[in-house]
Amino acid sequence: MKYHIDTIPVWDAMKLDGECLLCALARRTELNEAERYLGASVMEPDTRIQVNAQGFCRRHHAMLYGMSNRLGHALMLESHHAETAQKAEKAVERFRKAAQAAAASPLGRLTRAGQQAARGMAEAAEELRSLAGGCIMCRSIDAEMDRYLHTFFHLWSHDTEFRKAFEKGKGVCLPHLADLAAMAGSELSGQGLADFARTLEDLQKRNGARIQEDISWFIKKFDYRYTAEPWKNSQDAVPRTVNKLRGWCVGDEPNPRE
Repeated sequence: MKYHIDTIPVWDAMKLDGECLLCALARRTELNEAERYLGASVMEPDTRIQVNAQGFCRRHHAMLYGMSNRLGHALMLESHHAETAQKAEKAVERFRKAAQAAAASPLGRLTRAGQQAARGMAEAAEELRSLAGGCIMCRSIDAEMDRYLHTFFHLWSHDTEFRKAFEKGKGVCLPHLADLAAMAGSELSGQGLADFARTLEDLQKRNGARIQEDISWFIKKFDYRYTAEPWKNSQDAVPRTVNKLRGWCVGDEPNPRE
């Protein structure tokens, strides 16, 4: 099968031979997105409009803050905070009015006015929560990962070498295992779907046993009876086990850069 712009990143992630090729792709996408938002796109009106409307989650604010472009981060924050603060002010005003109406209702929620006031307070609180809950980077990463998942299944169906490499590999993390299982029914059919399901099962059994053996041996190495024994493959068992259970979040980068 010919390599092209869509398949190359997926193949590159496979060749890393990490615990989860999809985590490698997600991290690659995340780093690219962070650099983009702190780069030239800072001055692009369309980008600023999107950032103003959605903002960044705590994780990605922390990531942007840790990069070497405080000015770019500040520029994004200035306009986003101005727009968000104005929306929050209006929501709090609606909450205050609804709270006053609730306080003025002698029977509280037993009356129609009391019920309307309670709904108004809840709606204002939900609007405030939504203002704090958006993240343009998360949405961009999710959209890119959706494309990568489609490409993964395309390679699985049409590239024998890719299929063999995946079957012999270390599998994927639990969250991405769920993503593959959820999408398989719409991407594959017939024998291809059955073969893929069997592959997932084999990978989970084999690599689940490997991870369990490594973390158990890591613990045994803290017992004086095993002091003289070799570490085998267990020295990084803690981060690998965490990342297998929840997706990459600790330890070495899953997609190291030169």
